[in-house]
Amino acid sequence: MNAITLISLFERDLNKLITEVELYKNEENLWIVENNITNSAGNLTLHLIGNLNTFIGKEIEKTAYIRDRDLEFSQKNVPRIELIQKINETKIMIKNALNHLTNEDLLEDYPVLKFDETTTIEYLLVHLTLHLNYHLGQINYHRRLLDN
Repeated sequence: MNAITLISLFERDLNKLITEVELYKNEENLWIVENNITNSAGNLTLHLIGNLNTFIGKEIEKTAYIRDRDLEFSQKNVPRIELIQKINETKIMIKNALNHLTNEDLLEDYPVLKFDETTTIEYLLVHLTLHLNYHLGQINYHRRLLDN
């Protein structure tokens, strides 16, 4: 895998995230939690933005991002337009962060111990694409349940 492929996957799935957020018929539904659904689509979106800005922005691009993970799940009623703006800013950050990585860079150790053992930058980036996709599926399901 190379950085261009990773950028393409992140952009594709972040664009899908924007589409999902836009497809909610009622903007308030982004924040609904019902029955066994423990996280709203809005909170999952904030979580994805925080996750990517932490593990790619802060650690690879060396941004000054400071994560408040608890707020990602407790903050409510962020306007749809603001969520989309934050997703677009995240796409730009990812492109800037990964654009300069070589194949050799991807094989280096990721600078922070995220799992039980050290991983490569490439491994963590693939993990982050899968994490994004996992929550994207949850958001899609949440939307379809609430909009029907």
